[in-house]
Amino acid sequence: MKDFVRAITNRSYVVSSEYFRELIRRDQDRQLLRRLLLEGASSEPGAPVDDGYFAALQKRAQGQ
Repeated sequence: MKDFVRAITNRSYVVSSEYFRELIRRDQDRQLLRRLLLEGASSEPGAPVDDGYFAALQKRAQGQ
């Protein structure tokens, strides 16, 4: 594994700690995404998203 980390470091990172920080950040992002997906999947259904929804959203965005 040490050789693998050294090879990755030589290609993409200045020091191996940068590589490990990147791995930690990616893992944190995956955990957050998983949590949000599970929360969304277990939540109550929301209002329908149809043409009227997008028309109202566009008006709000334009400040009307």
